[in-house]
Amino acid sequence: MELNDLTHWHWLIIATVLLIAEVSGAAGFLLGLAAAALILAIMLVMEWVVDWQHQLLWYALFSVVFTLLYWVMFRKFNRTTTAPLLNNRAAQLVGRRIVLSDAIEAGEGKVMIGDTYWKVRCETDLAPGARVEVVGSDGMVLLLAPLS
Repeated sequence: MELNDLTHWHWLIIATVLLIAEVSGAAGFLLGLAAAALILAIMLVMEWVVDWQHQLLWYALFSVVFTLLYWVMFRKFNRTTTAPLLNNRAAQLVGRRIVLSDAIEAGEGKVMIGDTYWKVRCETDLAPGARVEVVGSDGMVLLLAPLS
């Protein structure tokens, strides 16, 4: 096969292969390239472009344009989330009230919440049985404040 023999079927196959590769995890990078191949196949069917040089030129141009459009328009959409604390377990516990089972001495200690022991920090020493609230987190260390 020579480059002079490029038809719309070749571009449809390229678009299909790129879409299959995109499904396997390219994070949107191949969508612009696949769209460019699909548009070029349509242009060939309509006989708007015939020469292989022009086909490659249009493919390069469309690839850049569609890839930039994806990055500008859809990346913002993909970054928004309805659960911003999903992977931040310590931040999910802020506002939770608990009763201490162990004392907090020298401003540090640990407490069991659910089935996990958490390292905690508090400005004051607290005795077992004290009621506290999680007011923040510093990495994976919970910050506590005593309740009156």
